[in-house]
Amino acid sequence: MTDTTHAITTDERADLLETLAHSRHFLRFTARDLTDEQAGQRTTDSELCLGGLIKHVTSVERHWADFILNGPSAMPDFTAMTEADFARRADEFRMLPGETLAGVLADYDETARRTDELVTTLPDLNATHPLPKAPWNKPGARWSARRVLLHIAAETAQHAGHADIIRESLDGAKSMG
Repeated sequence: MTDTTHAITTDERADLLETLAHSRHFLRFTARDLTDEQAGQRTTDSELCLGGLIKHVTSVERHWADFILNGPSAMPDFTAMTEADFARRADEFRMLPGETLAGVLADYDETARRTDELVTTLPDLNATHPLPKAPWNKPGARWSARRVLLHIAAETAQHAGHADIIRESLDGAKSMG
């Protein structure tokens, strides 16, 4: 009898890694050849800039990877956050004085490396934790490690699209087409 469990798991993990890499590539690609000033520039009515989007995606990926390992205690209780907490959280969407695009990208690369290592070493992608308290989470809902990794990929892809619009508004450069 052939053991196909390992092959299926290996293929699944390879698919997750490839999906994450694909989404990350397009996000990073929007920042190619930019100065720090350009990376921090708002080009639409939104508060978003390219460097801030990358910072945000880095933070999201880091927190969700920690959630896979440690459960909801790795995440803030969004239901208890104050206006001041949300104002501080908004700093992850912009380039702050002293921040550089190179530094933001290096932090993103390190976070991605840790997540990729988690994908390859996690004993069970079916392991679940209750979601952290947040107005957008259904009370009592649980996510598996697999679901969290898919969420990271989806969030990255969504923000890569936002970044593409910001970059095109900045200097006409496009990620595709």
